[in-house]
Amino acid sequence: MGSIHQEPKCSFYVYMRDVVLVTGSSKGIGASCILEFAKNNYNVIIHYNQSKKEAFLLKKKIENHYCVDVMCIACDLSKESEIKNMVEQIIKQFGRIDVLVNNAAIALDCLFEEKTKENFLQTLDVNLVGPFLISKYIGNYMMKQKRGSIINISSTNGIDTPFPMCLDYDASKAGLISLTHNLAFQFAPYIRVNCVAPGWVGTENELKDVDEEYIKSEEEKIFLKRIAKPEEIAHVVFFLASTQASYINNSVIRVDGGLY
Repeated sequence: MGSIHQEPKCSFYVYMRDVVLVTGSSKGIGASCILEFAKNNYNVIIHYNQSKKEAFLLKKKIENHYCVDVMCIACDLSKESEIKNMVEQIIKQFGRIDVLVNNAAIALDCLFEEKTKENFLQTLDVNLVGPFLISKYIGNYMMKQKRGSIINISSTNGIDTPFPMCLDYDASKAGLISLTHNLAFQFAPYIRVNCVAPGWVGTENELKDVDEEYIKSEEEKIFLKRIAKPEEIAHVVFFLASTQASYINNSVIRVDGGLY
């Protein structure tokens, strides 16, 4: 069952601001997205599953720097009942959701020979089925509003950067691109659905247990000769949610520094 803790700030304006939910937003790309939206006067919803401490530290940071309302909510994205409850709690608190960023993902990397059906299904449940269910439930509310934006965080791994050690992750990210196209068709003309496909990003999770020499060799494959900062992905996500991107729909944008 999803749990929720929220202490309103500047509550008088709560219904005057757009509301964004970023899944997997206690750290990494998701946290950078939350900060970018808060900086731009959105009420923000920090979703986490196990990283409660990081989520509430981020909440405190936002409340100390921005005059927006912040909610922290826990949800296991592999369980439909928790997803449904999470969406209902958000609607009850804010009355709306204007932007959804499907960012949460897991990667169960191991040798190809060690991959199991259970690994594959667990990865698909969180990385692909979860975004489908969240988009379905939230999309219903957005359609009633006749406005909204959904942004899926895929990966170049889902396009043309195969790694057999993470083939289940790669398959889920390829599926997320397909989901983007189908949701854009389903929710037209009121909800724009787009996808961001980052390459290497300098998050703690992505760099964990990765050899420094390997990172250097990967950077040589990038035109800009460096990996991305999480906030550089967040800038693109915020742009796609903004009115400046009002005619961008059903698109997949690579943010990989020119990976080849």
